[in-house]
Amino acid sequence: MPHAALTPPGVHPDRVRVLADGVPRATGPVVLWMQQAQRTRANPALAHALAVAALLDRPVAVVLGLTPAYPEATARAYAFMLEGLREVRDELARRGIGFAVGLGDPPEVALAAARRAAVLVVDRGYLRHQRAWRLRVAAEAACPVVQVEGDAVVPVDVASGKAEYAARTLRPKLWRVLEDYLDPVPDASPVRRWSGEPPSVAPFEDVAPALADPVGLRGRLGVDERVAPVSGMFPGGERAAAERLRRLIDDVLPSYADDRNQPQRDGVSYLGMHLHFGQVSPVEVLRGVRAVAEAARAAAAAPAVARDVAGVERGAAGFVEELLVRRELSLNHVERSEGYGTYAALPAWARRTLAAHADDPREHLYDDDALQDGATHDPYWNAAMREMRVTGYQHNYMRMYWGKKVLEWSATPEQAYERLLAWNNRFLLDGRDPNSYAGVGWVFGLHDRPWAERAIFGTVRYMNAAGLRRKADPEAYVRKVEARVAALRGVTG
Repeated sequence: MPHAALTPPGVHPDRVRVLADGVPRATGPVVLWMQQAQRTRANPALAHALAVAALLDRPVAVVLGLTPAYPEATARAYAFMLEGLREVRDELARRGIGFAVGLGDPPEVALAAARRAAVLVVDRGYLRHQRAWRLRVAAEAACPVVQVEGDAVVPVDVASGKAEYAARTLRPKLWRVLEDYLDPVPDASPVRRWSGEPPSVAPFEDVAPALADPVGLRGRLGVDERVAPVSGMFPGGERAAAERLRRLIDDVLPSYADDRNQPQRDGVSYLGMHLHFGQVSPVEVLRGVRAVAEAARAAAAAPAVARDVAGVERGAAGFVEELLVRRELSLNHVERSEGYGTYAALPAWARRTLAAHADDPREHLYDDDALQDGATHDPYWNAAMREMRVTGYQHNYMRMYWGKKVLEWSATPEQAYERLLAWNNRFLLDGRDPNSYAGVGWVFGLHDRPWAERAIFGTVRYMNAAGLRRKADPEAYVRKVEARVAALRGVTG
């Protein structure tokens, strides 16, 4: 059994894992290494740190490592993240919690903070390098280390112990236990307020004060400035995420079931980018969506209201499928598939059929420049590429079409895979996410099934412009993208 002070009641015990047991140090604060869940509300890792600190009668400090060496770091992604961290800093100060941002390799910063900590609490990340960071910190920290999982609705280890074949195999496992993991997380106050100097991350520089000028701080990091920030359209932070959630509940949900696959409309949540940076809790989002559906059912007295209720219920069901099943299928993929992010990790049947058709004639072959510039013969695809490259967002339905066409227009499926993953991670605000690896993999058959055989694709699912026109209005989508690009460039000059 781990030391009792490391596992106080509060956060569901299935979210808590003691990575390094031991007696808490007799002095020092409880430190939370906030790397994945970059938020102050509905944050199980922060709640657990506060509960441990209450038992030990200590203050709480939060630290984060900021490195320009993060894989595929761009000015766009860092602007979004730094805007959120500025809000985190200010809210923690209001609540009496210390905060420091060490300019350096994240696990090194965490280990530096742990030298003076009574206990180190860490949040959970699912990508390969995130897991390696936490294992290293657990092995080298000079104090006990506790990991708390807050960015999955159902903890990944509870949901499934194996790589799931498809949504249909994971879905019943999630629904079977879902109600056990929906309790709200209290936003408690510390028993002892932080006072005095900021928490030490020496020998690393604490750049938390520089968050007042995120543009200037970003300039110091030397990240790729060619992928420009899009804050005028998609600002980062908890407040922006809360506004997106409010809009989803008030405006989008009644028509979500019909509009989510209509790229010419605005019937989506735009929460994926905030979930990627941990700026909003998936449990909080799910609770909010379910609450509005339940309230609508309770108010359904008149026939006209009943029609509205049906829309809200369908919208809520569709959104929960995306947030819970599809998103957590991607967490399962990166957690259970060590080779994720490589062509070799695709299903064997998909690789076989693509290999059998690798030499099929391609009517169109484009080089990287033509594709990145959106200079193909297909105006719908060009718009999707432009939406991604300029705005940092790409409608999910168009993302599927975009990927299938790159497979069709590349010399080999392996080249197509590398292109899709590179551009997805470089340009999108929700890139470099478990959803990125699962989504790109889906283009090549991951989490899907064989379809009718055809050239180039074999039995991997195919999409074409005629199907797009039957199901949506891609001409209107092209106009929408043009307007958004113009508006964004008007804001940024």
